[in-house]
Amino acid sequence: MALANRLAMRQGQAMVLTPQLLQAIKLLQMPNAELAAFIEAELERNPLLERADEAPIFEAPAVGGEGEAEAAASTTPEPGDWASEALESDPQTLAGNLGTEIDNAFELDRPATPAATQRIDEGQGLSAVSWTGAGGRGFDEEAPDLEAYLAQPTSFSEHLTRQAMIVLDDPIDRMIATMLIDALDEAGYLTAPLHEAAERLGAPLARVEAVLTRLQGLEPTGVFARSLAECLALQLIERDRYDPAMQALIANLPALARRDFATLRRVCGVDDEDLGDMIAEIRRLDPKPGRAFGAPVEPPAIPDVFVTAAPDHSWRVELNSEALPRVLINETYATRVKRNAGREQDRQFLSSNLQTANWLTKSLEQRARTILNVASEIVRRQDAFFVVGVAGLRPLNLKTVADAIGVHESTVSRATSNKFIQTPRGLFEMKYFFTTPIASAANGVSQAHSAESVRFKIKQMIDAEDPAEVLSDDVIVARLRQADIVVARRTVAKYRDSLRIPSSVERRRTKMSEFRSPGTALGPLSL
Repeated sequence: MALANRLAMRQGQAMVLTPQLLQAIKLLQMPNAELAAFIEAELERNPLLERADEAPIFEAPAVGGEGEAEAAASTTPEPGDWASEALESDPQTLAGNLGTEIDNAFELDRPATPAATQRIDEGQGLSAVSWTGAGGRGFDEEAPDLEAYLAQPTSFSEHLTRQAMIVLDDPIDRMIATMLIDALDEAGYLTAPLHEAAERLGAPLARVEAVLTRLQGLEPTGVFARSLAECLALQLIERDRYDPAMQALIANLPALARRDFATLRRVCGVDDEDLGDMIAEIRRLDPKPGRAFGAPVEPPAIPDVFVTAAPDHSWRVELNSEALPRVLINETYATRVKRNAGREQDRQFLSSNLQTANWLTKSLEQRARTILNVASEIVRRQDAFFVVGVAGLRPLNLKTVADAIGVHESTVSRATSNKFIQTPRGLFEMKYFFTTPIASAANGVSQAHSAESVRFKIKQMIDAEDPAEVLSDDVIVARLRQADIVVARRTVAKYRDSLRIPSSVERRRTKMSEFRSPGTALGPLSL
């Protein structure tokens, strides 16, 4: 059978997303910082957008409890899933008139009474500036930005580079030093092998090692170490405390981490008192000398939703008005420009920007309403958490919240991504309240426990255990079963590791050493 090309016509259905709908989906998922940057870019690009002095404040409707919340949900109009409805719509509708699509998409989501509210249950000095001569400024010119002359914090690499340029004179040695500085991690350790640096520079390995030896004398002491033992040794050498006994202790850091003091006394040839002094000396060292400069400071988390207690012992859920984008469409300016627009290109530019501005403002409004509805349902479902704490967390998934507010679970996932909720118990990410269920001994769905509450119970047990009777994982499983919680031993071990709690053997050794020597240097070691 011969192969040939031919034209064929077939009819089928396909999912089509307009750029505006894609933008609306992205807006819902954006955190506050990213959304603010996006709005700033739109304000610069679109001349019809301007900042608003005031932003609308959305509040959730008042309901009594979980049962009353469901009754209220049946009488209160719930917003539609603006993203999911669009995805499930007919492609011809999506490709139709954009203005009609926007009106239909958001008109149904507007509450009947806009004023209705809800409550849910439950440096250095400045540099000198010359005002005369060729570089001077006249009094009628703009004053210099004095903030530009403020001292900037010195980075870790800059701090080391300045010192390296002082201790090294040869240009080749300086080049080697620059590569080694770039190879340091945030803690100040040299993780790249020296032979790779030598091969990349075409320099003898002996010369690279000589440069490294000189760089290990820079401040802070301990930088350019290739291991924890070498980092501690460099600091002990500077303090003139690197004697043979200390060398043996540094060579047996794994035994020190296990708190195997019997082995350490034998290999170091010292008694309990000398070993305690040596461990105390190590504790005063810095195992991560580079952390003094720190990593780039991340912006603080800004809450998207506030949950506060109302006088009637219910919970009030409201959006953070300070974090809401405040943009408006300048209709007066748009009308004046449209009246004076003579060219077709100008009219098309104005129409495109007006359409984009309308869609953006409505998308932001719908984004705020969706986040509020999701947060309100989370508070309604997790009301026990705000009363008793982590132990009151209930199993919750995206589908439960999505079904309750009438949206798709992908919308709930986007609405809770990188969003934070400020509660009387602290600031939490919204996804914190979604936990997997742990079966109860009665195998009842209503009696299921959340994984986070089970993890909290395990921590409580271990914190309260007797040093003479350290709880093993099997004992914890048995006690949880007595508390109507069914978990496997491997699950307890997994939760314990996530809490950074050592095994029962390590805890017994640590607590017994603390019991024998309270307040001495033989207590817990933290490097």
